[in-house]
Amino acid sequence: MQTHNLGYPRIGSKRELKKALEQYWSGKIMQEQLVETGKTIRQQNWQLQKEAGIDLIPCNDFSYYDQVLDCSLMFGAIPERYHHLMQQQHCTDIDLLFAMARGYQRESYDITAMEMTKWFDTNYHYIVPEFTANQQFSLYSNKIIDEYVEAKKAGFNAKPVLLGPISYLLLGKEKEPGFKRINLIKRLLPVYTEILKKLSDNHAKYIQFDEPCLVFNLSEEERQIVLKTYQQINKQFPNLHIILAGYFESYGQNLPTVLSIPVQTIHLDLVRSPQQLDAVLNTDFVQKKTNLSLGLVDGRNIWKNDFQESLVLIHKAVEKLGLSRVWIAPSCSLMHSPCDLNLETNEGILVPEIKQWLSFAKQKVAEVVTLSKLAIDSNDAAVQELLQRNIMVQKSRKTAAIIHHKKVKERVVAISEADAQRKNGYTERKQKQYAALQLPMFPTTTIGSFPQTAEVRNWRAQLKKGAITAATYNNLIAKETEAAIKWQEEIGIDVLVHGEFERNDMVEYFGEQMEGITFSKNGWVQSYGSRCVKPPIIYGDISRAEPITIKWTSYAQSLTKQWVKGMLTGPVTILQWSFVRNDQPRSETCNQLALAIRDEVVDLEKAGIKIIQIDEPAIREGLPLRKENWDEYLQWAIRAFRISASGVKDETQIHTHMCYSAFNDIMQHIAAMDADVITIECSRSQMKLLDAFSAYRYPNEIGPGVYDIHSPRVPLKEEMVALLQKAQAVIPANQIWVNPDCGLKTRQWDETKKALQAMVAAAKEMRLLMQKTKVL
Repeated sequence: MQTHNLGYPRIGSKRELKKALEQYWSGKIMQEQLVETGKTIRQQNWQLQKEAGIDLIPCNDFSYYDQVLDCSLMFGAIPERYHHLMQQQHCTDIDLLFAMARGYQRESYDITAMEMTKWFDTNYHYIVPEFTANQQFSLYSNKIIDEYVEAKKAGFNAKPVLLGPISYLLLGKEKEPGFKRINLIKRLLPVYTEILKKLSDNHAKYIQFDEPCLVFNLSEEERQIVLKTYQQINKQFPNLHIILAGYFESYGQNLPTVLSIPVQTIHLDLVRSPQQLDAVLNTDFVQKKTNLSLGLVDGRNIWKNDFQESLVLIHKAVEKLGLSRVWIAPSCSLMHSPCDLNLETNEGILVPEIKQWLSFAKQKVAEVVTLSKLAIDSNDAAVQELLQRNIMVQKSRKTAAIIHHKKVKERVVAISEADAQRKNGYTERKQKQYAALQLPMFPTTTIGSFPQTAEVRNWRAQLKKGAITAATYNNLIAKETEAAIKWQEEIGIDVLVHGEFERNDMVEYFGEQMEGITFSKNGWVQSYGSRCVKPPIIYGDISRAEPITIKWTSYAQSLTKQWVKGMLTGPVTILQWSFVRNDQPRSETCNQLALAIRDEVVDLEKAGIKIIQIDEPAIREGLPLRKENWDEYLQWAIRAFRISASGVKDETQIHTHMCYSAFNDIMQHIAAMDADVITIECSRSQMKLLDAFSAYRYPNEIGPGVYDIHSPRVPLKEEMVALLQKAQAVIPANQIWVNPDCGLKTRQWDETKKALQAMVAAAKEMRLLMQKTKVL
């Protein structure tokens, strides 16, 4: 019974990669030091898994930015705008990788970044491959071979991990009409062949092909391409042991195709879809020689594995297939888990009662090995002790008093349909809001946060350490807020924000002040590039004990006669970006969050705040991967947003924000949110995302992002005017707001000020153009 891991966190247990990346980008360290940091992290990860007893250890799961972007570089799928940069001697492969991810603006270059979007239904972002009709592929980078050789020389039984050709193509985007990206497979496959040949020449025996797109609703044409592709790989490399890994869902209607693919091992995500084990075992698969990898340990959540439940599934598989054909693994890569629970010391935030229920990546690796040992020899005394301890932990969680609160449950049960409805429809609300707010055409605003400088973060750290008093801290935050309000007034922004200097994270800040939610001290996971987040841990019933944002929002409003937006994180986003309790339906937890946010919205209105933004960037990413499950999710998710937003008067304008989402197939549900204004990411897609709103004839107001905040590049005013003109071509001018793509927390002040000044100038130019049009 082999044990293997699909991938391990690459940020380093103490976020070493994040720190090295940011030092490199700011010119504080040389590339050699960055490379050495990467090597150290890889070696530590491999050693940890070896010591735990994992049989097959993944390599090439490390990336300096993103594994999909690594593939684009590896396959030579480098957009034409970067080709001149490639010819420069100073541009290494790593620098080219970063230019593609972040844009490049120095010397005589001004190159935009590639598009970024969410990785399936996770909070991780990947860089979207760009394809043209005449797209050519060639082996440009040997990263996967180099890291395999590195692992092998260091004495590790390494298994190269590679995003499969089907998923790579399907996760990309056609940059021109007239072709389907899946049909590029014939040009792409020779590069995979070359890679496999080099790995084989270096004596690689096992290769893990990640094909998460096999859980999507594929067409028959796509399924046939999948089958033919792997038949060709098998024909050319019959001696390679191919592990086919799909995850995040069941294979659904694709299962017969998957079971027909000529590979040696097929992986099942039995956390997301335990029922698919029966679906496999009830086919003629049992007569084949193919191994079955059971993804039993949750790679995306932090709760301890229930050994008894997992052993039921293992024994069921072993009974049909035998021990040797059953492998044990996590459900997916552990990159979505924090690194090590052992870093949560007694001085941390987690109380022992909750900590005993948790398992991070290092502990999950150990769980995989323990499950294998229990399946092989459950009579072993040491292993039996681990089982009994696990049973006790599971029992303690089920009976813990801190989880359940009667009043919270009763309030959820009492939610009525009226609680999810504004008093009047948008048309009537718009008239009242226009009269109350008196905003110009193309009103300007930002999404909420301003740069959190090292100084601001240091204040927060000093407060936590007790080095400064709360009074001193509050005084510093007040001065920073005052400066932000004054500067926004000076440059002419119409709707101001307080800057969120008091907030550590848009989800963490709210979670810290709610009952039923706790936090780790070092439970970081990668969101994109160097951006790491520390998700809240929702362990019990949720409620808001007292107002969360009133203090700083009201203070900011007191400093100006202009409107200041109240800034909140919505219930679905808090849910999606947290480690959520798995002992009740997610919809139930989301309703609890919705009521807590509703209370905050009502209190903001009472405090005189007339514009309130409830961020919901995660609604789209929460969609189930299989379309037949969409309606159920959307019903409760949209309803939860409406519950949070519907306690205010018509005159109060409700905004929401969504980033890096495709809306075409859920527009009726986006409209059903009934937000007065929605702001969305649009700049990297060159306003293409607005096509869905145009086709739907979306009636409410829209703020299409006019510049990309995930890149340090400062856009020109003319670029933003051009984007706004594209927006105006499909959306009526009186519906358009002007704003960045997202919050500005991760940016520097210098670039932020220049970009926002250009944004305001672009809005003013659009107003002038409108006036000239009216005159003509």
